[in-house]
Amino acid sequence: MNQLTEQTIACPYCGESIDVLLDPTDVDQQYIEDCQVCCKPINFLVFENMDEDLSVTVSSEDENY
Repeated sequence: MNQLTEQTIACPYCGESIDVLLDPTDVDQQYIEDCQVCCKPINFLVFENMDEDLSVTVSSEDENY
């Protein structure tokens, strides 16, 4: 799996739907990106689900994994 995967997430701050690209090299890594709408920092955790597809969980800075 070497391709970027597009996924829609909801910003944990403003609730807006945002399309993000997931990179398979980021599996099991946590990183921060600013929301494209409200500019607040979103925590991303990329992982492979049971079907070996890329998935992501997002949270605000106040939330813990």
